[in-house]
Amino acid sequence: MNGGDLVAEVLERHGVRFLFTLCGGHISPILVGSKARGIRVVDTRHEATAVFAADAVARLTGIPGVAAVTAGPGVTNTITAVKNAQLAQSPVIVIGGATATILSGRGALQDIDQMALFAPHTKLATSVSRVRDIAPTLEQAFEVAAEGVPGPVFVELPVDLLYDESVVRKWYGAQASTSRKSLGGVALDMYVRYHLRKVFGDAKHARAGTPRVPHIPTPFPSSITRTAKALAESKRPVLLVGSQATLGGPTEVERLARAVRSLGVPVYLSGMARGLLGRDHDAWFRHKRKQALREADLVVLAGVTCDFRLNYGLDINRKATLVSVNRSEADTRKNRRPDIASVADPGDFLRKLARELEGETHDWRPWLDRLRTRDRERNEEIAEQSTAPNDHVNPLALCRSIDTRLIDDGIVVADGGDFVATASYITAPARPLSWLDPGPFGTLGVGAGFALGAKLCRPEATVWAIYGDGSVGYSLAEFDTFARHQIPIIAVVGNDASWAQIARDQIELLSDDVGTVLARSDYHLAVRGLGAKGLLLDDPSKIESVLAEATRLAGDGHPVLVNAHIGQTDFRKGSISI
Repeated sequence: MNGGDLVAEVLERHGVRFLFTLCGGHISPILVGSKARGIRVVDTRHEATAVFAADAVARLTGIPGVAAVTAGPGVTNTITAVKNAQLAQSPVIVIGGATATILSGRGALQDIDQMALFAPHTKLATSVSRVRDIAPTLEQAFEVAAEGVPGPVFVELPVDLLYDESVVRKWYGAQASTSRKSLGGVALDMYVRYHLRKVFGDAKHARAGTPRVPHIPTPFPSSITRTAKALAESKRPVLLVGSQATLGGPTEVERLARAVRSLGVPVYLSGMARGLLGRDHDAWFRHKRKQALREADLVVLAGVTCDFRLNYGLDINRKATLVSVNRSEADTRKNRRPDIASVADPGDFLRKLARELEGETHDWRPWLDRLRTRDRERNEEIAEQSTAPNDHVNPLALCRSIDTRLIDDGIVVADGGDFVATASYITAPARPLSWLDPGPFGTLGVGAGFALGAKLCRPEATVWAIYGDGSVGYSLAEFDTFARHQIPIIAVVGNDASWAQIARDQIELLSDDVGTVLARSDYHLAVRGLGAKGLLLDDPSKIESVLAEATRLAGDGHPVLVNAHIGQTDFRKGSISI
């Protein structure tokens, strides 16, 4: 068993089903060992895509996602995806190759200080120097990635730890005779032999152990009791549920959904929590959230931070009782000091709160009716705007058509600015864990990786990747990945030949569109060259027929891209965030 086999053994014991990668000589034994153990190795065309795919798997399954990348540029290419996982609080493990331990710092190929790069962006960045330490280090990585506030971990595995000892000895030349060498040559030989004993010492006994159970913070009973009392006294409560509440995988999320339904509190969902209550629950609202927060007398933030998305807490009524539940102590108090703070898993908190209130009834009907009226009026406005004449395809009409196709198994991947944000107002996933967006980092380029991970985790689902024509440029080559690995996703590109979200304000404020102009490129033709199916949608009357054809092609096993020539609207005028 070589070091690559040890890595694979640890992954298998932790329930890892997919290993995402872009190949390199530094990590080849990991890929071969994983394949031999039945772990599906999925190679992408960019290392960032591999990490984004691992991120998606972590969010959808509750098990840390894993990517393995080669040394140097392979590792540096992942930094944006790793930072995105950190800010989105996704438990991701990145295994990075490295030059041989004996050559570190000597000018070897792709040898850089990788630890310095990853330390600020991970919960743990560590390098292994002995074969016997591979398994315990990776076991620690799984524990650290999932415990407390989840996040990415980087583990560096030098190449000489991964291959068979006999191969490495041959590389080092340690078996060569020293009889004709100079004194310096003899000394070098002795040093090499000593170093190899250090690297491979006790390696024959190295095996994976039992997976560790990560520590998850639990709420103090007093915080549950105080929140229950505040709810009982409230006339206008609002519950905000964010991605952090959905950690733990599908089973825990289903329990969370039951708890939120039983509470009956008006609820707004964001991030991975979108779809938590299905499409028709009468206490779920999606529009005019800011207005609701300003009128509420009680606001419960469950895994939601008072950052730019809540106007740094300024959107919340100053007289309201504020309850903040978060695994991060800093985030419970960020920008707005709560009346009740609970450093705990938000999903666990809400489940226990529901049990505390079981059997109690609250009359929030006037408040619920007010929120329903606003939601209905906003939906009617959107419906009217979707019928407005447009030089090209009306993006609202396109998004409404996609929404009608989000049946129970539909997953939406959001990768873009203006068009994607429009889709977020209109499309509603029908079940939990069916919405993937980058999170607070606002990263473009997540689409292909997220779609890849989503389709692998839920092969029965129809995965819709919603792209802007700016963002699709980051991962267009991954349609080769989809085709090679037979991943039939549907991508819809809102092609308005512009970085529209930036252009709108830039032109109004600075009277110049420099840097924001694109072309209505033939993305549908490009993906055909990569082995996928491409469709052009440039006629508003053909929205339904083109999406039907895309659905049919995906059902037949083909990845599909719909290049939709959309027109400009003022739907999101003034929506830029800082």
